[in-house]
Formats: sequence, C-alpha cells, structure tokens
Amino acid sequence: MKILFYNHTGQVSGAERVLQMILTRVDRECYDCVVACPEKSRLIGLMNDAGQRTRGLRLLEARFTWRPDRLVRYLLSFAQVIRDGRALVKEEAPDVVHANSIRAGIVMASATIGLPVPVIWHAHDILPRHPLSTLVRLFAAASSRNRILAVSNAVAKRFRGNVLKPFAKRVPIRVVHNAVDLEKFQPNKTAGSEARARLGLTNAQPVIGIVGQLTPRKGQLELIETFAEVARELPKAVLLVVGEPLFNRDQEYAEQLQEAAASLGIGDRIKFLGARNDVAQLMQALDALVVNSHEEPFALTVSEGLASGIAVLATAVGGTPEMISDGDNGCLVPRCDNEALARTLVTLLQDDQYRAQLGQNARRSAIARFSIDRFIREIDSLYSELNRSADQKLTHQILDNKLALD
Repeated sequence: MKILFYNHTGQVSGAERVLQMILTRVDRECYDCVVACPEKSRLIGLMNDAGQRTRGLRLLEARFTWRPDRLVRYLLSFAQVIRDGRALVKEEAPDVVHANSIRAGIVMASATIGLPVPVIWHAHDILPRHPLSTLVRLFAAASSRNRILAVSNAVAKRFRGNVLKPFAKRVPIRVVHNAVDLEKFQPNKTAGSEARARLGLTNAQPVIGIVGQLTPRKGQLELIETFAEVARELPKAVLLVVGEPLFNRDQEYAEQLQEAAASLGIGDRIKFLGARNDVAQLMQALDALVVNSHEEPFALTVSEGLASGIAVLATAVGGTPEMISDGDNGCLVPRCDNEALARTLVTLLQDDQYRAQLGQNARRSAIARFSIDRFIREIDSLYSELNRSADQKLTHQILDNKLALD
C-alpha cells in the first residue's frame, strides 16, 4: 500500500514529530511511504537524513484572515500548491494521501478532485471560531473521500461543529490520541541530578519548567508573571523556559518574555534554554512541569511529562482534560487564572508526598493509554480500512463495467 504524506510547513513542531513517529514505526513491508513538504526546509532535511524518500513542494502561505491583501496572497498560494500537488499525486499514484494538518487536508482534497484517492485530514489543531472555519467544514463534506483523523475529542467536536453533524457517515471523524516514547521519557533520578548540575542547580532547589514553542497561546508570559508571585514564597525556586519562536511574529514575543523577567526583578531566577535536544533529561530535573496554554488540541508535552513521572500542572483547555484527571495523575487549573496557577504551584512545590504520588500515577496512565504500539495499531487500522474500501470500490467498478459490456 502506497501512502503519500503531505506536510504544508517545513518547520518542526508537534505535528511534525507525530509524522516522524508514524514514518519510523509503521511496517515498511506493508507500506511504501513518500513525504511531500516544502523544499529546502528543516523538515525535508530531517526526512532525507533519516533515509525517507521525499518530494519537495513550494511553501504554503495561508492563515485565517479577512484582510483583502493577505487573503488574495493566501488564495494564490493555495492555488499554486494545489496545482503542484495534483501533478505530484498523479505521478506518485498513492493509494492514500495522509495530509498532516487541516490546511494540508484542504490542499490535498482539492488536488485530488476527480481522482479515486482517499484523503486523511490529520487534524492537530482546534478550528478557530471564525467564519472561514464553516467553509472548511463544508469543503470537507463536499467529498466522501475525506476522512478526518483528530488528535482529541476536543479537536473532533470543534471540527464537526453544527455543520458536519448531518454528514457523520459521509465525513467520518476518528479520534486517535497521540503517543509518547515511554523508553525515552521515563523516571530517572540520576539523569535529573546530572541535568541540574549542568544548569548550575542543586537538588534542593524547587525547579519549575515550561516546554514548547515560544508563542502567546502557550502562555509563557503569564507563567513568568505568576512565577514572580511564587518566588516570593519560595525564594530558591527556579523557572526553566525551554523552546524557541517558530512562526510569524513569535520572535517579538520571545523578546517580550526576556523583558518581563527583567522588569519583574526575577531575571536571575529564570533560565531561557532555547530549543533543546535533551528535553527528556531536562524533564527529570523538574519538580513540576507547567503547560499554561490558552488552547491545546493534545499537548505532546503533557504526555511527555506524564511518561516522565513528574507532576504536571496544566490549564483545563482543549484535549488536556482527556489526558489529566485533576488531583489524580496531574493538576488542572482554569486558563488565564494566574491566582489559581500560583496557588497550585506553591502547593505542589511544598508537598513532596503529593507530588510524588501524582508522578507515579502519571507514569502509570501514560503506559496504559499513550504507548506508541497502541498509536501505530490504530493508525494501521485506519490505513487498512481505507485500503479495503478502495478494493471494494474497484471490484464494484469492474463488475459494473463487465455487466455493461455483457
């Protein structure tokens, strides 16, 4: 079975890490995989380095907007990428197209109009409350070839909206929670002590961490403001900020974080570590991992924290409550509630026994629910289902043609 994967961006964040997981774990005796993504990008370089066959496409420029100048530019970008994508699909002749985002789904569903190729829209994002989202839903319902693969029930619910409720059979939405590498992310006190030593921290210091791309929706600024309050009660506490700006004007946001830390007088208590290749080890250095997002489809960082056996404190948004049961395997607070965030952080850092129990429960839940084996089985089941459906349609077409000739 041949699968064409399409990723509309060349940057590497959560969705691209999931794509890499699929490509490295699916049975290559069963699947012939080719990846299409922007030329001369970080992603295509990583794929080529891993020995994955790739095809370069131009970068898709498209965002939700009503500004006429940008809308025209984005529509032109869509048209160009769709044209190139159609030529690629005809040349590669895949059995299935796996589009690794909603925007990628729009591109490939358009590029395959009139072609008998099912298209998986791997929805890693929650559709914004925007009039264009209704158009996206209507377009998804325009063809029975489309299949929506959602990373959480929250993503599925928002994608379905009211528009797709009558089209449940025509446009099926399947939820497959992402996975975490349970061997890479696991409790390891030695690794934690070594990571602290490298950072000039002692084992006695309370250490909080936030991991992810630097962007407003991840809530790093609010956490820094909250940490200023926490630091008054816990003078030795340290905050690690792991991640880098990736998109749009996020560099300005990164600079704003630095300025906020300095203006609050806690610049010496916060370590901005940038992008790291040792996140699994850094997790072990933490007493608490904070995921302070304003919205979160299904945070890989949450699953990594759970697998690492540390206390995870997250905002109760999007798919996060599907991962964390408050007070059992982690803690949940309302979004944008700095008071609740500060209060819960202080409680966690002061109660070693509570923190340890949360960590133990977190690890158990990750093993039970978020293993890679489980994830690949569910993905494989979807591919097999689409392949069987395609074979049945082909058989019916052959029979229909034979009857017509007779």
